[in-house]
Amino acid sequence: MNKAKTSGELRKSGYQVVPVKHEMRNNLIKKLKNNEKIFPGIIGYDETVIPALCNAILSFHDIILLGLRGQAKTRLLRSLPNLLDEFIPFIKGCEINDNPFKPVCKACTDRVREFGDDVEIEWLQRDERYGEKLATPDVTIADLIGDIDPIKAAAQRLHYAHEGVIHFGILPRCNRGIFAINELPDLQPRIQVGLFNIMQEKDIQIRGFPVRIPLDLVIVYSANPEDYTNRGNIITPLKDRIGSQILTHYPRTLSDGIQITKQEAWLNRDGGIEVYVPQFFREIIEQIAMEARNSEFVDQKSGVSVRMTITSLENLISNGERRTIRNNETVVVPRICDLYAALPSITGKIELVYEGEQEGEMNVAKALIGKAVKAIFRNYFPDPLASMKKGEPVYAEIVNWFKNNQSINVSDEIGAADYVKELQKVKGLKQVVSRFMKFDERVRPAEWGAAMEFVLDGLHQNSMLSKDFMDHKATYKDMLNTMMSSLRVNEDEDEEEFDDR
Repeated sequence: MNKAKTSGELRKSGYQVVPVKHEMRNNLIKKLKNNEKIFPGIIGYDETVIPALCNAILSFHDIILLGLRGQAKTRLLRSLPNLLDEFIPFIKGCEINDNPFKPVCKACTDRVREFGDDVEIEWLQRDERYGEKLATPDVTIADLIGDIDPIKAAAQRLHYAHEGVIHFGILPRCNRGIFAINELPDLQPRIQVGLFNIMQEKDIQIRGFPVRIPLDLVIVYSANPEDYTNRGNIITPLKDRIGSQILTHYPRTLSDGIQITKQEAWLNRDGGIEVYVPQFFREIIEQIAMEARNSEFVDQKSGVSVRMTITSLENLISNGERRTIRNNETVVVPRICDLYAALPSITGKIELVYEGEQEGEMNVAKALIGKAVKAIFRNYFPDPLASMKKGEPVYAEIVNWFKNNQSINVSDEIGAADYVKELQKVKGLKQVVSRFMKFDERVRPAEWGAAMEFVLDGLHQNSMLSKDFMDHKATYKDMLNTMMSSLRVNEDEDEEEFDDR
């Protein structure tokens, strides 16, 4: 399309300038009619947040997204420019993207008065019409709205009452576009007051100038719940001026969480190494987050970000990648013992309540991993305790093998062949995997190994086997022998203490 270069050419083309909220509404209606994806890359909000967001746009509302950390609030805000026209015209050189047919700033008004239809225009791309500011306590009215520029006044020999000395802030520079303020409660109350006119009357006033500059602007906000931030509040008059408050949430299903993590995590490693992540590992990683969001030791007001699952999966893969490189192998397949490599991703992203701090963050994180393994194990295999009560010997051969003082040592350091060979010592283990996970001989050996260790760890989490983990090595033993050994050690210690007395 040949774009007009002057306002006269634009007028002859029949182009109509519409307010930005009308523009977003019109484009949203088109997408709805064509059944297009409105917000690509946003998963889990199709029946909750996105319908509410569409309603707000159709209603010409300014919007606030309210939710805990890691709930895609900023990503949603940054997706809003997709509802703008691809290009819009503005007067060339204008700081506030003035409408060629109806300019509002003095410089453009003077230019139109002087040159008429010969005023040059340029075209603004949709991504350039989005502005964003992270609210911090040091943000000023001058940053957001503008101030008098003494250098401009001196250079152009203008007195301070002249409109030409105004230096526009970020809000006016987003005129005819979308402006987002992240973490709104962090903005000082007196600065929030400065947004009143923009929200209601859609104009700005700077330093008491007797001029009003009307803006065509959509303002959107994000915020954590006030009871969590404790850093500030959204003042009530400002909340009253925001058309729609939309609550975001964490993934409500395991499958939504898996899709988000798969989309965001860096899994395809370089260096000629193939990465294969069995489905049950993806489920375990997501289940860790779900367990944390229900844990009595984790501060639920703080939330558990989806970034935890993303970085946990990346650390899981990296631990396998490190092993693969050291053993001169080419395929990365995670192991259950690799899950502990995700501890740095978990401990750094959960905030504990007092009881959790007493337990210790590492112990809480390990407990979350254990609960996740136990929950996902029961999605694939029968409940060991229920099977035992019914008299079904599903795991009897496996458990009995350990009763003869036998144990299994697996590590996240040894090569795939040695790993599988060690696990195959346990009688009946491979048969259980083949029966319930529908594996066949075409499945790669490392995946067989991971599934077999999954069974052992699942039995441990269900108190059927004992497990020690130290220095990257997991040892599975008979539960009863371990308990008796512990009792003997305690008795010996008591006897020594008695003798000393």
